[in-house]
Amino acid sequence: MGIKMVHHICIQTEDYKESLDFYTKILGFEVVSETPNFHTRDYNTWIRLGDFMIELQTPKSGDKFNKWSSLNGGPVHMAFLVDNVEEEYKRIIELGYNNFKLKNGQVVYKVEGESLFKIKAPEGTEIEIRDTDIN
Repeated sequence: MGIKMVHHICIQTEDYKESLDFYTKILGFEVVSETPNFHTRDYNTWIRLGDFMIELQTPKSGDKFNKWSSLNGGPVHMAFLVDNVEEEYKRIIELGYNNFKLKNGQVVYKVEGESLFKIKAPEGTEIEIRDTDIN
């Protein structure tokens, strides 16, 4: 049989409201379900963008998360494809969000000739925005 598709990723956050607002208001995810008091967590929430889902959850009662570092093993960032990088950057700025990663003093920069930018979610997830697919 084998794997059919990526179903979801789970992101933990101590900044639940800020993270939920970021994914829904800035990136356009929709809330599928929000469960308060989920197995000693304040929230466990499912959000969707197209066929892709994020399970957004708060820490278990009494737990404190380590801060994100690019020196950790495992996922470093996730990426989303848009129609136009410059227009998406302007749209996000107009929404009042400005936590972008700079590269050589620039927000929008080129890698292998392709434009992209990276934005940081409130809980620390690094998100790449690009307008070209990998061939």
